[in-house]
Amino acid sequence: MTQRTLVLLKPDAVRRGLIGEIVGRIERKAGWSITALEMRSLDQDTLESHYGEHKGKVFYEPLVEFMASGPIVAIVVQGERVIEGVRQLAGPTDPIQAQGGSIRGDFGTIVRENLIHASDSEESAERELKLFFPGIS
Repeated sequence: MTQRTLVLLKPDAVRRGLIGEIVGRIERKAGWSITALEMRSLDQDTLESHYGEHKGKVFYEPLVEFMASGPIVAIVVQGERVIEGVRQLAGPTDPIQAQGGSIRGDFGTIVRENLIHASDSEESAERELKLFFPGIS
């Protein structure tokens, strides 16, 4: 089933010069295509909308602060089972638990700064894509 998902390369990925490496891994996956890509800085409204479900949790403020600390790259990826596939390519949030060959397994250092965000469901992907790429239907 063809799907679309949102991928965010977080400020640590941008700072560490990993944009090309991560985008290349996505592009090399057979059947997936990047249909939109934009580097930007996130404003407070976007951050609150994107992470609103976590408001009040102990990690919310540090997460929002981290995501505002530098530019991110927002990407729309389309393909067969892409939501599940990108999350597998990203690997678990904890880089110690992430397998080698995954983005976090190969490049991750700490849980809080974990290089990449990928939508976790079709519902999340739809909501997140509207937030980051409102012109795409």
